[in-house]
Amino acid sequence: MRAPLILLLLFLAVPVRAETVTVFAAASLKNAFDAIGEAFEAETGRDVVFSYAGTSVLARQIEQGAPADVFASANEAWTDYLTERGRIDPATVTGFAGNRLVLIAPAATVLDVSPDLSSPADFLAILGDDGRVAVALVDAVPAGIYAREAMVSLGLWEALEDRLAQTDNVRAALLLVARGEAPLGFVYASDAQASDAVLTVAEVPRTAHTAIRYTASRVVDASSPATASFLAFLQSAQARTALVQNGFAVGR
Repeated sequence: MRAPLILLLLFLAVPVRAETVTVFAAASLKNAFDAIGEAFEAETGRDVVFSYAGTSVLARQIEQGAPADVFASANEAWTDYLTERGRIDPATVTGFAGNRLVLIAPAATVLDVSPDLSSPADFLAILGDDGRVAVALVDAVPAGIYAREAMVSLGLWEALEDRLAQTDNVRAALLLVARGEAPLGFVYASDAQASDAVLTVAEVPRTAHTAIRYTASRVVDASSPATASFLAFLQSAQARTALVQNGFAVGR
């Protein structure tokens, strides 16, 4: 009788585990998604587990078969990348938030004048001989891609290309500036809001880069029956409030 009892217990345990939704989310979403996760669990009684990293890293992991239910990307390009490879259900792709790109400095820094975003000389004067601009990877991570587009558009790229401190994700770039290890950095407005150790010295014009649009979608081999519920919850008033409170734009 012992073996059948064990099998019965295992059988009963499977639906409980499957109720947990595993969400692979862009690092910039951490504060907002932590709050959304708490609200989702309280509302539905289902658990949610988040894995935060640079969007490009998460996309590669999903491409290689990592067990995720939901992919929350900081740009549409990586969602398209996974869709083209059959890893995302295109019918579930939904935009849920926007953001802005800003230039930050350590909060302890005293700048005589905020840098002119179209003046390489202003940047180089602040950077000095060995200072660098913190930024996420400009060829892979969405925040870095947007920043590169902005630097090219504003005429800064040629002067700053060799003065960048590139990081695996935007929160790592934020940390470099917060610690005073980089005198300037390009991050999202939501990231700047999340840290008292930095201050925003300039807002990058929206016209200088591709519109920042976050999307969420179902991974094709999602195992949790609560996946659709979480995606729907991202459109709820509770989720939208959490996003706005953490510096994101909604309603686009």
